[in-house]
Amino acid sequence: MKRTHHCNELRLEQAGEDVILSGWVHSCRDLGGVIFIDVRDREGRTQLVFDPQETDSCFVEVASKLHAESVITVSGKVRQRPDETENSKIPTGQIEVVIASMEVNNEASVLPFQIDDPETAAKVNEELRLQYRYIDLRRPEIMRNMQLRSKVATATRVFMEEQGFLEVETPTLFKSTPEGAREFLVPSRISAGEFYALPQSPQQFKQILMCSGVDKYFQLARCYRDEDLRSDRQPEFTQVDIEMSFIERDDIYELIEAYLKRVWKVALDCDIDTPFPRIPYKQVMNRWGSDKPDTRFEMEIVDFTENFASSEFKVFSGVVASGGVVKALNAKGYACVTQGQMEAMTDTAKSFGAKGLAFIKVENGEWKSPIVKFFSDEEKAALRDKLNIEEGDLILFAADEWINACEILGKIRLYAAEKLQDLGKLKVPKDQFNFLWVIDFPLLAFDKEMNRWYSSHHPFTSPVEEDIPNLINDPKSVRGQHYDIVVNGVELGGGSIRIHKPEVQKTVFEEVLQLPSDVSQTRFGYMLEAFKYGCPPHGGIALGFDRLITLLCGADSIRDVIAFPKTAKGACLMTNSPAAVEAKQLRDLRIELKVAKKEE
Repeated sequence: MKRTHHCNELRLEQAGEDVILSGWVHSCRDLGGVIFIDVRDREGRTQLVFDPQETDSCFVEVASKLHAESVITVSGKVRQRPDETENSKIPTGQIEVVIASMEVNNEASVLPFQIDDPETAAKVNEELRLQYRYIDLRRPEIMRNMQLRSKVATATRVFMEEQGFLEVETPTLFKSTPEGAREFLVPSRISAGEFYALPQSPQQFKQILMCSGVDKYFQLARCYRDEDLRSDRQPEFTQVDIEMSFIERDDIYELIEAYLKRVWKVALDCDIDTPFPRIPYKQVMNRWGSDKPDTRFEMEIVDFTENFASSEFKVFSGVVASGGVVKALNAKGYACVTQGQMEAMTDTAKSFGAKGLAFIKVENGEWKSPIVKFFSDEEKAALRDKLNIEEGDLILFAADEWINACEILGKIRLYAAEKLQDLGKLKVPKDQFNFLWVIDFPLLAFDKEMNRWYSSHHPFTSPVEEDIPNLINDPKSVRGQHYDIVVNGVELGGGSIRIHKPEVQKTVFEEVLQLPSDVSQTRFGYMLEAFKYGCPPHGGIALGFDRLITLLCGADSIRDVIAFPKTAKGACLMTNSPAAVEAKQLRDLRIELKVAKKEE
């Protein structure tokens, strides 16, 4: 038997038709000898009826003994469900199929976990779900994620083609360029002792494509980074990779805004407003304490450096005297903070090197804090006016170097927001998407331990033209033409206008980043060479495709939108990899292992 319909297609108009359906047994119910089975495929569910008065008894008996997730093909007639038995939760809820015959394609064993109930399935240990990922993928919730991912991938390709882009595949066997995240190395059998690296991104290839005259490039690119994992990280991932020639930053902004507008419409039938706000990095940090701020709720950081410059509270005035800043935020309604929560926020401050966390609780009309007695009336008035202090508020302070003070309160802001949501005192709408561009990043950051400058984005980012003369004498002041696209506290992607002049790129490598000439030549000589033969001005961006789909699905982790993800330790539990290899394979590669063998 060959199916005539998917399991979500049948409607009342098909009543009386003979149909054939194939799929998995989702659930089975015996109601007085009449067997009801919900059959499911990737598209949806249909109710089957095995009625001894209309179905051969042999099929009824087989149906009564089927395990969940057995694969079946059935033929039967569509009919309207009896009154008061309709299921409004599924598209096929007005009909059922009375079975004439059935073929059991494959009978399933008892499942390691149940998937017929979404709430029950969601509570299953994630490691168990990943071990049996082929079962987990059958869950309608996960299958919808896969379908939406495919839909957005198609929409991406259609949009980029409409904009005149060429999809070009770049190599996944690359050379090691150990600036940035750790790389996965691939030994060469033919060239003993030499290695490929899996690319962290197609960055260098796409820039060389601009030298080649491709003009507009894109790719749904596979990328690899051997780094510690979090809920939004995987060792292998996909990004929407884009590069264009003869453009400025505004061209990138307009392209990505149009692309995201298309994606949100296709995926969620949602219209998003454009253009997105463009906010300089320094302003973003001053207001929200993060370069990927969630702007769906208020609770902005306020600067009090001038107000406390001469304060009797020496902790604050001393910091100001040494070049630091004093900042504060008002967690409105959070004076009810528990001791444990206060300690958690204090630990956050201490993780940045702070000695503690100053605070004020506003309760019963009083400001309760050991530091209030040191504040002048003018300082109290400034706090009251700038923070709009009211009964029940919790004021939190950070006094430190500028970047530390911003980041301390940025992390505390998110923590306080989470707890206020739990208390019902703050609402952060999940169906609201606040996009913004973070722009005007510093080109460089200073590593105190290494005593050298490093790229805040990557070494191919172009400085702002007028800042190029400061690269050597005043690198801290140099702005980069770097931009990030952010939504709801998630960095969706980042990019930059690139360096296209070989002399500028060489200066950055050797004089700013202090790469020895022979090292820069070994790692990047082919790029510098390509730039010498007519490289156009160019720039681009890469969007995290997995993060994008996670946002659209409302999932908690990118593992829920990737077919076969790795665990937080980088393991595939289904295939039990990474794993040892045979000794012959190592001999062919001239590799000798010096690690202790794992105990069984």
